[in-house]
Amino acid sequence: MDSLRALARRVDALPLWVLPLALGVAVIFVPQALGDYSIQRQMQLSLILCLLVSGLNLSLGYAGELALGQVAMFAGGAYAAGLLSTYGHTDIVLQLLVAGLVAVAVGIITGVPGLRLNSWSLAMTSFFLVLLLPDVISIFKEETGGRNGLVTMHRGTLLGEPVKGDAYFVVIAVVTLLWFVVMRNIIVSRHGTALRVLKQSPVLAQSVGISVFRMKLLAYALGSVPAGLAGALFANLDLFLSPEAFSFTYATTILAASIVGGSASVYGAVVGAVILQFGLNQSSDYTRYSLVITGSFLLICGVLLPGGLASLARAGWRRLVGRREVDMAAVRALSTGLPKIAGQSLRVEQVTKSFGGNRALAEVDLEARPGRVTALIGPNGSGKTTLLNVVCGFYRPDAGAIHLGNVRIDRMAPHRVARAGVTRTFQTPNIPPGITVLEAVIAGRYMTRRVSMIEAVLRLPRFWRVRREDEVEAWRALDLVGIAETAYLEATSLPLGQRRLLEVARCLVARPGLLLLDEVASGLDEDEVARLRGLIRRVADAGATVLLVEHNFQLVLDLADEIVALAHGSVMARGTPEQIANDPRVLSEYLGVEPSRDDGEASVLSRLMSDSITGGDK
Repeated sequence: MDSLRALARRVDALPLWVLPLALGVAVIFVPQALGDYSIQRQMQLSLILCLLVSGLNLSLGYAGELALGQVAMFAGGAYAAGLLSTYGHTDIVLQLLVAGLVAVAVGIITGVPGLRLNSWSLAMTSFFLVLLLPDVISIFKEETGGRNGLVTMHRGTLLGEPVKGDAYFVVIAVVTLLWFVVMRNIIVSRHGTALRVLKQSPVLAQSVGISVFRMKLLAYALGSVPAGLAGALFANLDLFLSPEAFSFTYATTILAASIVGGSASVYGAVVGAVILQFGLNQSSDYTRYSLVITGSFLLICGVLLPGGLASLARAGWRRLVGRREVDMAAVRALSTGLPKIAGQSLRVEQVTKSFGGNRALAEVDLEARPGRVTALIGPNGSGKTTLLNVVCGFYRPDAGAIHLGNVRIDRMAPHRVARAGVTRTFQTPNIPPGITVLEAVIAGRYMTRRVSMIEAVLRLPRFWRVRREDEVEAWRALDLVGIAETAYLEATSLPLGQRRLLEVARCLVARPGLLLLDEVASGLDEDEVARLRGLIRRVADAGATVLLVEHNFQLVLDLADEIVALAHGSVMARGTPEQIANDPRVLSEYLGVEPSRDDGEASVLSRLMSDSITGGDK
């Protein structure tokens, strides 16, 4: 067992792309090794299915968009290539390019409902499009051949020479391999992390500066590309296209392959496609009962294997390799202290917000300045989190104005507010599954340094430069909050207290002008609260503007330079910690304390501090 684990660790130390690339290259030589046409045929169909499943994995597994119109994109690419061939344009490279563009157009058009619809509404809309495909093809029967099929295609060419037999298998294998290189490079870049953030929560995505509109369109476009490539390859396989090839049954096969292999996995697409193509299609009864069989696969794997076979493989590999240790000496070498932060003043002027007949905020004024901690307190339902959401742009105020520095932000979209320098934590930690702690922190830098998709795919020098910067800043932030040793663990596996500290680290990597902390001490033990207290003070001393919403009254009294107390959506008091701690209305409405006339200022403050420790901050 020890020798096996040692071997596994040596393999794990290799670059992640080495083994998949070696297997992909080996597939290219399968025809020469086997010489069996039936196996070659099944492998060709498997590779085409791999492309389709990978596109679904991108849009569904990584971005969480239930746009299941892969068959429509597949058909668009196939008929684009078929019509080019019919008119004498037989070059396969040209057909692949045009088919990819047509599929992207179809993907974006079919994905437009996703900008307004979500979840199963979007799924039903896209599936309805699949059901309409045969009728749509029949409308253009003069060009497509209608239900009789397109039979006027010519043999595809490459560099002017016809491509058939073993040579065409190599073309399919190379195109598939190149696409998986592209997909893998996207997924392991900051764009892949951004897709996971979108899947977790559009609110989280916008809070780190990601435009939900653009990211959804990007997900639809990326998921369409391999479907278009698959369509062009399929068209040249038999030089015949029929509407029956793009049926609802094939759509369920694509979905079943994604679920079986693992929708949130690059190589799970290969596993699922091979199982569905080689396993089920070998049965003589498969054609008759295909919908029942694939439907059963969906149900069984959806219930028993929610993460697919890929999740089982990852879990087994982690157990075999063991926990990856963090070189804390190297981390401390990077931790040169908290850099200066260009804080920006926040001015909230007469802000009012109502939900129906309920007035959540009523003419609230608040000012937070750089280098200072401004605390916002109040009983539950007083409007604290609502005010943070208004500042972040998630709610539009009914009246009033909000300025960050010299810029008015109350009419900005949330992602633009984030890009202006506003970062925040959430009452309930909002962290995407399937990524490490280090990757979760790096997500906070998505908009600080831009890296294009092309730079990420081709691994251009700017990509590597920004990636190194991201990692350095993320390690520094993790060390500042005291959880650097967890960097390689899955982020969602951390206990609540450490997840809250992770969110603080995600905010700090962006070097925010305004840091909004929403009950960040909740769930932390005494040592973590002490570390957090010191960290927040250091962040403010570095120049940041800190707005703290917190129920831990002792922490507020220790940290705040100024406290604003809300009640029923209005400001009931503002002042220094000493002033707030002795304000009769604050004591009564927020803390439920009725000070006696004989209490002096020091005794009241002492009693409040004691109550805060024992849970007296109601």
